[in-house]
Amino acid sequence: MAPIGAQFKPGDAVPHSGIYRVTHDPIHAQEHEVTCLFGKHFPPCRGCGEPRFVLVRAARYVETQDHFKCA
Repeated sequence: MAPIGAQFKPGDAVPHSGIYRVTHDPIHAQEHEVTCLFGKHFPPCRGCGEPRFVLVRAARYVETQDHFKCA
């Protein structure tokens, strides 16, 4: 698992599902949080192109848990 605070850029593979803080060009957008899923890739931004994603809190996706029956 990636350590809390690890930073990623668009195109990188998401190393762990969880909440990521996104930092954009400050002229374009304020910092905010998003949920990213393991196995996907961090996307580019339509406005500034090069946001950075920082892992805030790792979490397991519900469909990967043995306790739940998902369709």
